Amino acid sequence: MHAAVVHSFDAPPRYDAVPDPVASGEHEVLVDVLAAGLHPRVRSAADGSHYTSDGTLPLVPGIDAVGRTPDGELLYFVAADSAPGTMAERAVVDRRRAVALPAGTDPAAVAAAMNPGMSSWVALRRRVSFRPGGTVLVMGATGNAGQLAVRIARHLGAARVIGAGRDPGRLALLKGLGADEVVALDGDDRDVADRLGRAAADADVVLDYLWGPPAVLAMTALLTARSDRAKALAWLQIGSMAGQEITLPSFLLRAGNLNIMGSGQGSLTTAGILAELPSLAQEIAAGTLAVDVLPVPLDQVEQAWNTPVDPGRRVVLTP
Repeated sequence: MHAAVVHSFDAPPRYDAVPDPVASGEHEVLVDVLAAGLHPRVRSAADGSHYTSDGTLPLVPGIDAVGRTPDGELLYFVAADSAPGTMAERAVVDRRRAVALPAGTDPAAVAAAMNPGMSSWVALRRRVSFRPGGTVLVMGATGNAGQLAVRIARHLGAARVIGAGRDPGRLALLKGLGADEVVALDGDDRDVADRLGRAAADADVVLDYLWGPPAVLAMTALLTARSDRAKALAWLQIGSMAGQEITLPSFLLRAGNLNIMGSGQGSLTTAGILAELPSLAQEIAAGTLAVDVLPVPLDQVEQAWNTPVDPGRRVVLTP
């Protein structure tokens, strides 16, 4: 069969022939892959920068996909850690890591939305005791996952949602997606801090897709402006689009009830993540949580890897 294959961490995957996978385990089934999303998580694994990368090459990238079984069943599945990636014509699925989709579901829509949607869905349902009626700030709300986070926070019962980001055009769209207020993160730091403090001082949860300097700026702004600093602020670190590291002033941990935690592979059990997939898949399949999809044939994987794409779109490779 053919697959996208990474031969070097310094080059995009190539469309190459690889051996067919074989289903051998009790819970395994071979599927024809219909759509696999090109997520930031997939890119970081393909260039060796993801924290789970062990440096082994060659590799087939892809962490999830939608496939069809020989019986015609449509499945969304997450690849096992030890299995080849999903950007291939066929893949072996462990049914314990799969969700059956209704007939008529658009495979590309599910492949595009499940991974970015999972980040905030699982964070709010598994990493914190988020209660309906709370306030959520999304840092990095203009990206694909950030836009979904705004919608998911509202869907899960947030009374108030604030979206923060740098793209003015995309910020303007957020109110139509469920944001009560938006905050521009560009400009003078003092002005940005003032905007964040006025908009989100009393937030209960921050979904942070940025990290880096914007995170420290926002932490300081929120805790400084907070009416009750003893009120818990759950800071959920999900992505690092603005930097891998921060310099955290110690006073932030003493001057307020700031609880910083990660949400991702390792901080959550596989069983915990998988338990959330059916409910999220149901909302995506129903069209409640859709994203803008750009389907690209698998044999054009090199071009797909190198072509700039609007932050609001998700490339999906279709074998």
